[in-house]
Amino acid sequence: MKRFDEEETLMRKRAYSEAREMEQPEISVFLPVYDEEPNLRPLHAKLDEALRELGRTAEIIYVDDGSTDGSLEVLRELARLDGRVRVVALRRNYGQTAAMSAGIDAASGEVLIPMDADLQNDPADIKRLLEKLDQGYDVVSGWRLNRQDKMVTRKIPSMLANRLISWIGGVPLHDYGCSLKAYRRESLQDVRLYGEMHRFIPIYASWAGAKVTEIPVEHHARTMGKSKYGLSRTVKVIFDLMTIKFMASYQTKPIYVFGTCGLLAFAISFLTGMLAIYWKLIHRADFVQTPLPVLTIVMFAVGVQFLLMGMLAEMLVRTYHESQAKPIYAVREKLGFKE
Repeated sequence: MKRFDEEETLMRKRAYSEAREMEQPEISVFLPVYDEEPNLRPLHAKLDEALRELGRTAEIIYVDDGSTDGSLEVLRELARLDGRVRVVALRRNYGQTAAMSAGIDAASGEVLIPMDADLQNDPADIKRLLEKLDQGYDVVSGWRLNRQDKMVTRKIPSMLANRLISWIGGVPLHDYGCSLKAYRRESLQDVRLYGEMHRFIPIYASWAGAKVTEIPVEHHARTMGKSKYGLSRTVKVIFDLMTIKFMASYQTKPIYVFGTCGLLAFAISFLTGMLAIYWKLIHRADFVQTPLPVLTIVMFAVGVQFLLMGMLAEMLVRTYHESQAKPIYAVREKLGFKE
């Protein structure tokens, strides 16, 4: 009798999982995972509780970003036990932006919700994000108002970076670094992520006409595992901001910035050439007695390179990734997906 009850329970679980797989989920929660083995089971328990309270169909996508601990084995176990779980295992560690991009590509829900896998984001806040989204917004960003991180190495650099990003991007948010956000699917349709640009998705969405807002969310101190963030990311953010500013101002007309640099080089070349001729005619100085002729030739060549090579390189990079729809990651395996 006991064996019959166990088999019946197992059959019910399988039927439940198959039914959930057949449904088109309303919500896709996706989480980049890198060496978070001790956090995954308690995190999934909290996610399960939060999603059940919503009363909406959902899928949970874990993107293993080349973990070196036992994270992938835990994710395989979760995929066997929960029919809502999908696992995307990348071949190596590509970084958070690539893992976020993999999550977006794998998601099939109408609302996409990324979050961290370190238990610092609270799954209970998903309900509040969705309530705000239902008020007519396309993007709702989490704001870690009471952030539980170190002041000097994390909070102060983040505050300065957020103000700079808001000023350059034109979207006044307090916390671009908070992973917990809610997006309508259509607001992410044309987003292509490179470098460390996952934090700038609200800016891309705003440029495409999306309505963006933010709400305060809970933030918990890390209790298990090790943080993957540091001051080195500040330098990457600065470089990405330069790219964002370039794309905002010159994406459709890049010849403006390269042409300006090229014309400046041509102007220097012209002035040094005229000065060399002046010294030759007035002061009877041979060209070999002054570096001006060499500088004239070099600056002329630099001007040509700015006009041609710089623009060509920028266009080729985007053509390579976008026209051929080439991803910025490689998948090792997928679990829990329909064929």
